[in-house]
Amino acid sequence: MAIDYKAAGVDKEAGYETVNLIKDMVKKTHDENVLTDLGGFAGLYGIGGFNYKNPVLVSGTDGVGTKVLIARELGINNTIGQDCVAMCVNDVLCQGAKPIFFLDYIGTGKVVPEKMASIVEGVAEGCSKAGCALIGGETAEMPGVYAKDDYDLAGFAVGIADKDKIITGEGIEAGDLLFGLKSSGVHSNGFSLVRKVLSDSGLKLTDKFMDKTLGEALLVPTKIYVKEMLGLMEKVEVKGMSHITGGGLYENVPRMLPKDTKARIDLKDFEIPEIFKLIEEKGKIEREEMFNTFNMGIGLVFVISPENKEVTVDYFKSIGEDLLELGAIEKGNREVELNY
Repeated sequence: MAIDYKAAGVDKEAGYETVNLIKDMVKKTHDENVLTDLGGFAGLYGIGGFNYKNPVLVSGTDGVGTKVLIARELGINNTIGQDCVAMCVNDVLCQGAKPIFFLDYIGTGKVVPEKMASIVEGVAEGCSKAGCALIGGETAEMPGVYAKDDYDLAGFAVGIADKDKIITGEGIEAGDLLFGLKSSGVHSNGFSLVRKVLSDSGLKLTDKFMDKTLGEALLVPTKIYVKEMLGLMEKVEVKGMSHITGGGLYENVPRMLPKDTKARIDLKDFEIPEIFKLIEEKGKIEREEMFNTFNMGIGLVFVISPENKEVTVDYFKSIGEDLLELGAIEKGNREVELNY
């Protein structure tokens, strides 16, 4: 008896249906620089219209880690795509670049068009929030690598910056000020520890937590900081930026610091979000370990000169965004002194 690709576990028709379901949402993210439609061999994006003296492309790639297991378990698949976009574009932003386009990759055991479209819905939403175009991607059906209901996703973002305005952190010096922007929740890091706490403590994703279930609270997508920070960069010099991902403040803030400086951060008056308090309490986790793993409510940290403080504070007030005054830069050895 003859066999075909479908008998081997790969349904091409389901792939075609997926493309039909996502094409309109993808198209909505496009701007005048996108030169191709969905379905080509590669995505084309023109950069000739950008007014940069010496344009540099800035790239970043990431996934969403084991947070995807919670999305799959709850069947809530339309937000995890924003996490994927956020993890990439926030990193690109930290170098002073404007994200311009994004590509996604979804690997799965079985292509279910509605599920794949739901995932891409989140990707498209994230791209819209970041102001970048979703110009391509891949959905790979791989029976044998993934179980039937499994999927994972990763993304790739490209941004653009003028070479003279790339943010490297090298100009940061003692006396500069540290500010932070709040996270929307756990974001997309530390979920292996979250899942360990759930397993050991008996907490269930369906448990009531504030105005949501615990699972819904954990799946709140990663905040995208692109538009807020690009707006600030038009007003003042941002000397350094850190996206607070896995490793928390301790690991990520030093990545923007020159070797002879340290960041002194005072969080004694900062109210840690309830989701982190729950994880800490139920997991019996030391506070220092929490700060070494999670963002703890602070998703982005940046550095400015003292003379730019008033403009910065007024700007964030004008856009209705909470701004956290965290501390200052001092002489040191590329480390974080955290008081909590």
